Amino acid sequence: MAISLKPDDTVAVGQVEIGNHLPLAVIAGPCALESRTHALETAGALKEIAGRLGVGLIYKSSFDKANRTSLTGARGTGLDDALSI
Repeated sequence: MAISLKPDDTVAVGQVEIGNHLPLAVIAGPCALESRTHALETAGALKEIAGRLGVGLIYKSSFDKANRTSLTGARGTGLDDALSI
């Protein structure tokens, strides 16, 4: 199903609004979750940088990165561990 947006439409993700006429917002985070500590430290650093620059931030990281370049590469924490983060 295709979604059609008008040029002045906005999309809200939590407290961040995204739209052509709104200030910049970024989606950022590590490709795959490694641990709770890693996720919280990364999110904290990104929040501080985004606040200093005055841009909206949506934190995103994958619990299972199946599209990696090597079969032996890390895939992430897995669903059960990620849900507690």
